[in-house]
Amino acid sequence: MKIQNILAIMILGGCASAVWIAPPDITSNIIDTGKYRLQTYSRISDTTSPIHIYIEGDGNSFDAYGHPTSDPTPRGTLLRDMMTQDTAANVAYIARPCQYVMSEQCTLTDWTTGRFAPAIIESVANAIQKIAQNRDIILIGYSGGALISGLIINQYPQINIKQWITIAGVLNHHDWTEYFGDVPLTESADLTALPDIPQIHYIAPRDSVVPNSLSKKWTRGKSLISVPNARHHKFPNFEINFTELDKH
Repeated sequence: MKIQNILAIMILGGCASAVWIAPPDITSNIIDTGKYRLQTYSRISDTTSPIHIYIEGDGNSFDAYGHPTSDPTPRGTLLRDMMTQDTAANVAYIARPCQYVMSEQCTLTDWTTGRFAPAIIESVANAIQKIAQNRDIILIGYSGGALISGLIINQYPQINIKQWITIAGVLNHHDWTEYFGDVPLTESADLTALPDIPQIHYIAPRDSVVPNSLSKKWTRGKSLISVPNARHHKFPNFEINFTELDKH
């Protein structure tokens, strides 16, 4: 099927996702970042405290047969649930471009070979700035959202990102695709050096999507915490320990 036809189906049919109802204290908002419109959820109750911002993973980019889907919207609610359970005064969740909201400019490239392209990075960075304003930021990236967040920290030093947390994070897409023999993400930027800020990288011992061996290579074993009984899409009874950042 041609890309144009797939996009027509998506625009007419809308984006499907797991049923998820935001708690009453969470505000849903779509942010216009220029090329893309991004779905966000937030709870902001303090004008001066830091904000915890969660960046979504790659979502439903490929089906079980390895074929690109027509809708990259996440089917699970893992990261949204983590955001709503965070007790900080200010929290926010940012979906990736073309998830939930299919902008007219979206193409299959945006969630396949170009999922970490400069325009994607710029879009999420713009959303972060609009939400955080002048607040200090703790940036939390899940799966492919870890790479997005790392690239933003390195490329946008003007954003007040003070600490970085990843969860089952992809930190170098070249190594990742090569490990599985997948098609290289030729239209994507890559993270060649980890940001020089306080950070923690949570991994799942039974992660078949982002193998622990790669996580250890990327981090050189530093600031790495293995979460018992966790898998890539499941982190049961898991809470981010933000105080651990002070030790790394």
